[in-house]
Amino acid sequence: MLLEICANSYRSAKCAEKAGAHRIELCSELAIGGITPSFGLIKKVIDTLKIPVFVLIRPRSGNFTFSDDEFDIMKNDIEQCKILGCHGIVSGVLNKNNTIDVERTKVLIDLAKPLPFTFHRAFDWIENPYEAIKQLLDLGAERVLTSGQETTAEKGIELLEELKENTNNKIIILPGGGINAENASMFKGAGFNEIHCSASTKNLVIETPKIPMNSASFFDERIEAFSDSEKISKIIKALNR
Repeated sequence: MLLEICANSYRSAKCAEKAGAHRIELCSELAIGGITPSFGLIKKVIDTLKIPVFVLIRPRSGNFTFSDDEFDIMKNDIEQCKILGCHGIVSGVLNKNNTIDVERTKVLIDLAKPLPFTFHRAFDWIENPYEAIKQLLDLGAERVLTSGQETTAEKGIELLEELKENTNNKIIILPGGGINAENASMFKGAGFNEIHCSASTKNLVIETPKIPMNSASFFDERIEAFSDSEKISKIIKALNR
């Protein structure tokens, strides 16, 4: 059975390979569900590791409905990942009503070729997973990363098995979310060929800093934080007085 590790750093990627993982999904910022890692990190990991490295293409946190400019960024990121030698792309786009944006997802899949394309956990926001899995099959996606639309893949095992059976293994269902040493064998026993997890450990590297560099207000998937033109203009006006 193949184990894919969601690696959020060079250290994570090295640990995964050393421990015997079979593939990496490279990203940054696990706390917000992952975003596209830097090209420096991608290059370092690809140049060092001997196992395949798939790269997450997601330009920001929050929802999976992207503006035209964000979509251009995603396309450019895929092109750069191919130049850097990555082995697969993990991405996807939803409409505002959380259905698959078929047109844009097709563009990403076609652009990624000949690399395999994994549709990421945006799938777990979709209301009709049966329709969505057929769409992804028709679009040519190789696999779907999903927790079975539950908080963990263990809780979503029923839907995961249904999706696998309904597609006759024509598209890989990749269970991910809360998988660990205690429940990994469940997915092997259910006939899945691959699983996905981060297997993260949290180490305290410094004492609580005097000045925090994070903000809890940004860890909210319902919002999109951005630099506001009106606020910037007011600051400029204040400086020019």
